[in-house]
Amino acid sequence: MASICIRLRPPQWANSQHRPLRPCKGRGGVTQGWLAAFLVPFIGYIHFRYPLRSGAIMAERGQLPFPAKRLCCRPGYGSGCRPGQRAGGMGFSSGALCAGPSSATATVAAAAAALGLLPLGKTQSPESLLDIAARKVAEKWPFQQVEEQFERIPEPVQRRIVYWSFPRSEREICMYSSFNTGAEDLATVPGGAAAGTAPGGGADIAAVDENRLPFRRGIVLLDGGYVDNVLQVGFHLSGTVTDPAMQSEPETVCNVAISFDRCKITSVTCSCGNKDIFYCAHVVALSLYRIRKPDQVKLHLPISETLFQMNRDQLQKFVQYLITVHHTEVLPTAQKLADEILSQNSEINQVHGAPDPTAGASIDDENCWHLDEEQVQEQVKLFLSQGGYHGSGKQLNLLFAKVREMLKMRDSNGARMLTLITEQFMADPRLSLWTQQGTAMTDKYRQLWDELGGLWMCIVLNPHCKLEQKVSWLKQLKKWNGVDVCPWEDGNHGNELPNLTNALPQGANANQDSSNRPHRTVFTRAIEACELHWQDSHLQHIISSDLYTNYCYHEHTENSLFDSRGWPLWHEHVPTACARVDALRSHGYPQEALRLAIAIVNTLRRQQQKQLEMFQAQKKELLQIGVTSITNLEGWVGHPLDPIGTLFSSLIEACRVDDESFHGFSDFTENMGQCKSLEYQHLPAHKFLEEGESYLTLAVEVALIGLGQQRIMPDGLYAQEKVCRNEEQLISKLQEIELDDTLVKIFRKQAVFLLEAGPYSGLGEVIHRDSVPMHTFAKYLFTCLLPHDAELAYKSALRAMRLLVLESMAPLGDTSRPHHIASVVPNRYPRWFTLSHIESQQCELASTMLTAAKGDVQRLETVLESIQKNIHSSSHIFKLAQDAFKIATLMDSLPDITLLKVSLELGLQVMRMTLSTLNWRRREMVRWLVTCATEIGVYALDSIMQNWFTLFTPTEATSIVATTVMSNSTIVHLHLDCHQQEKLASSARTLALQCAMKDPQNCALSALTLCEKDHIAFETAYQIVLDAATTSMSYSQLFTIARYMEHRGYPMRAYKLATLAITHLNLSYNQDTHPAINDVLWACALSHSLGKNELAAVIPLVVKSVKCATVLSDILRRCTLTTPGMVGLHGRRNSGKLMSLDKAPLRQLLDATIGAYINTTHSRLTHISPRHYSEFIEFLTKARETFLMAHDGHIQFTQFIDNLKQIYKGKKKLMMLVRERFG
Repeated sequence: MASICIRLRPPQWANSQHRPLRPCKGRGGVTQGWLAAFLVPFIGYIHFRYPLRSGAIMAERGQLPFPAKRLCCRPGYGSGCRPGQRAGGMGFSSGALCAGPSSATATVAAAAAALGLLPLGKTQSPESLLDIAARKVAEKWPFQQVEEQFERIPEPVQRRIVYWSFPRSEREICMYSSFNTGAEDLATVPGGAAAGTAPGGGADIAAVDENRLPFRRGIVLLDGGYVDNVLQVGFHLSGTVTDPAMQSEPETVCNVAISFDRCKITSVTCSCGNKDIFYCAHVVALSLYRIRKPDQVKLHLPISETLFQMNRDQLQKFVQYLITVHHTEVLPTAQKLADEILSQNSEINQVHGAPDPTAGASIDDENCWHLDEEQVQEQVKLFLSQGGYHGSGKQLNLLFAKVREMLKMRDSNGARMLTLITEQFMADPRLSLWTQQGTAMTDKYRQLWDELGGLWMCIVLNPHCKLEQKVSWLKQLKKWNGVDVCPWEDGNHGNELPNLTNALPQGANANQDSSNRPHRTVFTRAIEACELHWQDSHLQHIISSDLYTNYCYHEHTENSLFDSRGWPLWHEHVPTACARVDALRSHGYPQEALRLAIAIVNTLRRQQQKQLEMFQAQKKELLQIGVTSITNLEGWVGHPLDPIGTLFSSLIEACRVDDESFHGFSDFTENMGQCKSLEYQHLPAHKFLEEGESYLTLAVEVALIGLGQQRIMPDGLYAQEKVCRNEEQLISKLQEIELDDTLVKIFRKQAVFLLEAGPYSGLGEVIHRDSVPMHTFAKYLFTCLLPHDAELAYKSALRAMRLLVLESMAPLGDTSRPHHIASVVPNRYPRWFTLSHIESQQCELASTMLTAAKGDVQRLETVLESIQKNIHSSSHIFKLAQDAFKIATLMDSLPDITLLKVSLELGLQVMRMTLSTLNWRRREMVRWLVTCATEIGVYALDSIMQNWFTLFTPTEATSIVATTVMSNSTIVHLHLDCHQQEKLASSARTLALQCAMKDPQNCALSALTLCEKDHIAFETAYQIVLDAATTSMSYSQLFTIARYMEHRGYPMRAYKLATLAITHLNLSYNQDTHPAINDVLWACALSHSLGKNELAAVIPLVVKSVKCATVLSDILRRCTLTTPGMVGLHGRRNSGKLMSLDKAPLRQLLDATIGAYINTTHSRLTHISPRHYSEFIEFLTKARETFLMAHDGHIQFTQFIDNLKQIYKGKKKLMMLVRERFG
């Protein structure tokens, strides 16, 4: 076997308007070599390598060898064509079959691979020269251009071009018939990019019901044999797809028609009436039938070619039969066309030729996949109108993911679809409403706008987009940007970030008045990115080669192109540089993105080292000041472009290994939607990595660099929430990576740098007062380092505990301005909308350290000091105290006394912090503290009682602390002996008396209760009550203590306190439901039971304090039922006689009662309404009963009624009711 390289040149007539053409009578009169020569001008000069056998003289003479007549499936065509099967379409011989493996296979496959037509390493049967050429023409050339090149195209050539013009990859069919499915990035298949969502799509793809996806349903229909009557006429495919009968629906047959051009479906129609963005299952089924079973599809040339071969009689017969078969549908149209053709001056006769829907695309037609623009707009409009409900937010995220998928496939519909989506977003009526009302949009809606802006950034940074495309996009972006309701980048808040294409401002320029700057919208960065280009030679070398180095480079300036090792660096505004990486990834250039990402990370690492050296030179000066104004205005974590997330994702993808490999697209479709577990491995090192490093170590390191960056907290609620959210998302991704020794070294390296880098690090010794806190990051760092380097872990976490923005006294820092860093005004107190979240993260960090330090006295003391110094929220300190208590008293181990003491100390701090402030959890805190002290022991309880005035209010100290301490449960729990019990009781009584003296109103009763068993203490407490009774105590408090005294067997003391209480009371005529009424009745009953003297003494007090007639009459009746002293206590003698109403003291009470009724009657009649008449009559009835208790009561009542009739005679109806009842 020998081989020779033959260059085929185009014939001389290839570029002329006319060419010599032999008559073409079917396929038999045309040689394949001639046909190949016919097509070669369309694919350029190509090297073909043919196998030559010994004695093959033709090649040596320069003649074309006659190629083997064998046709086989194209690479990646699926399982539809195998050796021995008929190839799709018609070849040079109707009986041509795919040949099996032969001695020429490997050579021809290698030749095809050299041409880029076959993947290397694939074993394929060699294709004919005609098929190779026809396939290339079908991919790139519109058929009109082929037709215009030649007057007559041989039929076999047309057939092969038409045959190869249909799409060959199922991936595009899947992309246009379903949302993304499965893992984030599925295995790359031959001829296509990964199908998964690029990072940032934000879609919850796993929630999609796979079986309902049109692509999945289409496969089911195809596999079930429901596709029939498939016919390809030129560039038009038609067929019927049957939907099988379901439980509630009958069987339906759908007519499907598909037009295609240059391996793309350009239009689809289906009688099912599908109204969706994506192709229906019937279109999918027909398309996959054509891809998988091309040999079973009848293929015809465009209908115009068939008509051209007919004579006049045949044409007339054709038309008449067509009208007969479809007369109801086409007859009106046919007659109209006939009339126009017969009219000499009709418009149809002014045009040469006639349209043919099966003849392929014209030169001017845009070559893109069919996308139903109207449906895209309608669907987006519908999702937006639902306001985030019914899963609309998820659907919009899926649409964004679809745009990213199209970009990765380098499909022009990606930008087209995003334009349609953006127009609907801009037309959302809620934008105007929110602007008018001055309210902010919802957080989820705001995130959708962020994704929208990020996608436009990727589109305009397409490294291979045409200038006219970029100009068009820029015009459209500026139009949207100029709309008043266009959302701002930072959530409708003032923005102080610099221009995208410039480095950070330095020195005084950083403090420009932001009010003079135009507001930045979500499109501003994309507009600025239109000014960026990819023509920089250094950049081109970085992204195009793994071997780009310069070991002789000795210029080690700040912006040098190479580092000391000769590795390339890329100095650009970091978010901008990372936006380039994202654009490369998004447009299907993963290797180029990876190379640029490595250069950026190496640049960041070099910058880190420079910053460390810079701080070492200024360290003494900065430490003396104690604070700095140096910070980064633009943080990388939480940035609109998410630079760190982009770098991390690019690098982590390079080291991701699936637990199973997918081979080919047929495997992809079978496994579509399955969740695969992923793991990350240290893949072989890139050239520009240190020994032992990998993409994985680089990804982890750049994440740590970004998280540890010292940056200023941005303004505005949304921007601050985004900082927190992105930080947590990045840490969540890091937590998916299993740490090994190599990664632990990276953690140690970065932790040491962060601790030593001063103001350039969030964990430096000196940071800006408004720096974003490191609590969340430090907690993650602590948990990772703790098993490997506990000292470094605690050092990092303790450094991160600070929260300078809450320090009351923060000295002004140095306003100097080192490189890469901007200086900001240091004395501006920011509005930290996320402060509560930040404090909770600070608390979580402290709790993590407390848990880890259990059993280590020194560490616990250090953590306690840090908590007391840095945490300013009482609720969070209380939570920490509770956490420490729980950890110290776990059921499966003995209590940790040191941790319990820490818990108590934190609890005492909470008590001191909340003593003079209102806190709804205060009682809970006090009870918990007593529980904690009880767990520690007697000395802790005694200590808190000795110092109660610094910890508790008097009420808390008596009602909760002392009461709990003296309870039986406490005594039993502590196993106290008598001496210890007495000591605790003595402390409790002392506390109670002190509290009673300080706050007798609220503590007197508790003090009396606590001192019951100690006579001296009890008397002291009683005296405190008497001293305070006349000045500072209310009647309710006195009545309560009086009842307590009666209950304890001290009736005279109870009587004394009750009389004091009555003097503080004032019951008006209409307060017949006053809560003190029962106390007054009880006091009178107590006095009555003690004797006539006591009753005589209390009645004048009652008459003076109570003006309510019903209450007085009730007291009067009770006093007349029994004799005074009948229930007297302590052996006091009773008089045995009822008291007379004509004598004191009851006469005074009777007169007061009658007078109260008279006064109350006049008061009620002043504003009485008819609906209260009956109630008023009942009131008079009760009054008459009281009047009649006097010896002349009947006369008094009659006079009283007569007076009412006279005075209120205008109230005729009421007076009529009075006369009916009382005469």
